[in-house]
Amino acid sequence: MAISFDSALGIHDDALLLRARRAEVLANNIANADTPGFQARDIDFASVLRGEQDAMSMELETTSTGHNSEFIEPDFAAELMFRNPHQPSVDGNTVEVQEEMARYTDNAIRFQSSFTFLNSKFTGLMNAVKGE
Repeated sequence: MAISFDSALGIHDDALLLRARRAEVLANNIANADTPGFQARDIDFASVLRGEQDAMSMELETTSTGHNSEFIEPDFAAELMFRNPHQPSVDGNTVEVQEEMARYTDNAIRFQSSFTFLNSKFTGLMNAVKGE
Protein backbone atom coordinates (compact mmCIF):
# COMPACT_ATOMS: atom_id res chain seq x y z
CA MET A 1 0.00 0.00 0.00
CA ALA A 2 1.41 3.39 -1.03
CA ILE A 3 1.41 6.33 1.34
CA SER A 4 -0.33 9.43 0.03
CA PHE A 5 1.48 12.40 1.52
CA ASP A 6 -1.34 14.72 0.46
CA SER A 7 -3.84 12.85 2.60
CA ALA A 8 -1.37 12.21 5.41
CA LEU A 9 -0.17 15.80 5.75
CA GLY A 10 -3.30 17.69 4.79
CA ILE A 11 -2.79 21.35 4.06
CA HIS A 12 -0.04 21.92 6.61
CA ASP A 13 2.80 21.72 4.08
CA ASP A 14 1.09 24.38 1.94
CA ALA A 15 0.38 26.41 5.07
CA LEU A 16 4.11 26.42 5.89
CA LEU A 17 4.96 27.79 2.45
CA LEU A 18 2.29 30.46 2.68
CA ARG A 19 3.35 31.43 6.21
CA ALA A 20 6.96 31.75 5.02
CA ARG A 21 5.88 34.01 2.15
CA ARG A 22 3.73 36.06 4.52
CA ALA A 23 6.75 36.47 6.81
CA GLU A 24 8.69 37.91 3.85
CA VAL A 25 5.90 40.39 3.08
CA LEU A 26 5.59 41.48 6.73
CA ALA A 27 9.38 41.81 7.09
CA ASN A 28 9.41 43.94 3.94
CA ASN A 29 6.75 46.18 5.49
CA ILE A 30 8.82 46.60 8.66
CA ALA A 31 11.98 47.30 6.66
CA ASN A 32 10.19 50.07 4.74
CA ALA A 33 8.57 51.72 7.75
CA ASP A 34 10.46 54.98 7.08
CA THR A 35 10.13 54.96 3.27
CA PRO A 36 7.90 57.83 2.16
CA GLY A 37 4.85 56.65 0.23
CA PHE A 38 5.42 52.95 0.95
CA GLN A 39 2.15 51.01 1.12
CA ALA A 40 2.01 48.16 3.65
CA ARG A 41 0.84 44.87 2.15
CA ASP A 42 -0.24 41.52 3.52
CA ILE A 43 -1.43 38.11 2.36
CA ASP A 44 -5.00 37.31 3.27
CA PHE A 45 -4.22 33.86 4.66
CA ALA A 46 -7.87 32.99 5.35
CA SER A 47 -9.01 33.62 1.77
CA VAL A 48 -6.08 31.67 0.31
CA LEU A 49 -6.88 28.80 2.69
CA ARG A 50 -10.55 28.93 1.71
CA GLY A 51 -9.53 28.85 -1.95
CA GLU A 52 -7.35 25.79 -1.37
CA GLN A 53 -10.13 24.00 0.50
CA ASP A 54 -12.65 24.81 -2.23
CA ALA A 55 -10.21 23.61 -4.89
CA MET A 56 -9.71 20.33 -3.02
CA SER A 57 -13.43 19.67 -2.95
CA MET A 58 -14.00 19.81 -6.71
CA GLU A 59 -12.23 18.88 -9.90
CA LEU A 60 -11.33 21.62 -12.34
CA GLU A 61 -12.12 21.01 -15.97
CA THR A 62 -9.51 21.93 -18.57
CA THR A 63 -11.39 23.23 -21.58
CA SER A 64 -8.34 24.42 -23.51
CA THR A 65 -4.80 23.11 -23.91
CA GLY A 66 -3.53 26.54 -22.82
CA HIS A 67 -5.08 26.22 -19.37
CA ASN A 68 -2.68 25.65 -16.54
CA SER A 69 -3.31 22.54 -14.47
CA GLU A 70 -1.55 23.94 -11.40
CA PHE A 71 -3.06 26.36 -8.92
CA ILE A 72 -1.83 29.91 -8.83
CA GLU A 73 1.14 30.30 -6.53
CA PRO A 74 0.23 32.21 -3.35
CA ASP A 75 3.12 34.65 -3.85
CA PHE A 76 1.45 36.29 -6.85
CA ALA A 77 0.12 39.77 -6.26
CA ALA A 78 -3.53 38.61 -6.37
CA GLU A 79 -3.30 37.51 -2.75
CA LEU A 80 -1.40 40.60 -1.62
CA MET A 81 -3.72 43.22 -0.20
CA PHE A 82 -2.92 46.79 0.77
CA ARG A 83 -3.43 47.59 4.43
CA ASN A 84 -5.50 50.56 5.61
CA PRO A 85 -3.63 52.26 8.46
CA HIS A 86 -5.32 53.27 11.69
CA GLN A 87 -3.22 56.43 11.80
CA PRO A 88 -2.03 57.50 8.30
CA SER A 89 1.27 59.34 8.16
CA VAL A 90 1.89 62.67 6.45
CA ASP A 91 4.37 61.18 3.96
CA GLY A 92 1.86 58.55 2.71
CA ASN A 93 3.55 55.58 4.37
CA THR A 94 0.96 53.11 5.70
CA VAL A 95 3.29 50.94 7.80
CA GLU A 96 2.48 50.85 11.51
CA VAL A 97 5.54 49.17 12.99
CA GLN A 98 3.88 47.87 16.16
CA GLU A 99 1.01 46.35 14.16
CA GLU A 100 3.42 44.78 11.67
CA MET A 101 5.59 43.32 14.43
CA ALA A 102 2.51 41.86 16.15
CA ARG A 103 1.37 40.28 12.85
CA TYR A 104 4.89 38.98 12.21
CA THR A 105 5.03 37.40 15.68
CA ASP A 106 1.57 35.85 15.27
CA ASN A 107 2.59 34.48 11.87
CA ALA A 108 5.82 33.04 13.35
CA ILE A 109 3.89 31.27 16.13
CA ARG A 110 1.44 29.80 13.61
CA PHE A 111 4.34 28.73 11.38
CA GLN A 112 5.93 26.94 14.33
CA SER A 113 2.63 25.24 15.17
CA SER A 114 2.25 23.89 11.63
CA PHE A 115 5.89 22.83 11.63
CA THR A 116 5.47 20.98 14.94
CA PHE A 117 2.33 19.27 13.61
CA LEU A 118 4.13 18.17 10.43
CA ASN A 119 7.09 16.95 12.45
CA SER A 120 4.81 14.74 14.54
CA LYS A 121 3.13 13.44 11.36
CA PHE A 122 6.50 12.51 9.88
CA THR A 123 7.54 10.87 13.15
CA GLY A 124 4.35 8.80 13.06
CA LEU A 125 4.94 7.84 9.43
CA MET A 126 8.54 6.83 10.20
CA ASN A 127 7.35 4.69 13.10
CA ALA A 128 4.76 3.06 10.82
CA VAL A 129 7.41 2.31 8.20
CA LYS A 130 9.71 0.82 10.85
CA GLY A 131 6.84 -1.23 12.23
CA GLU A 132 6.96 0.31 15.70
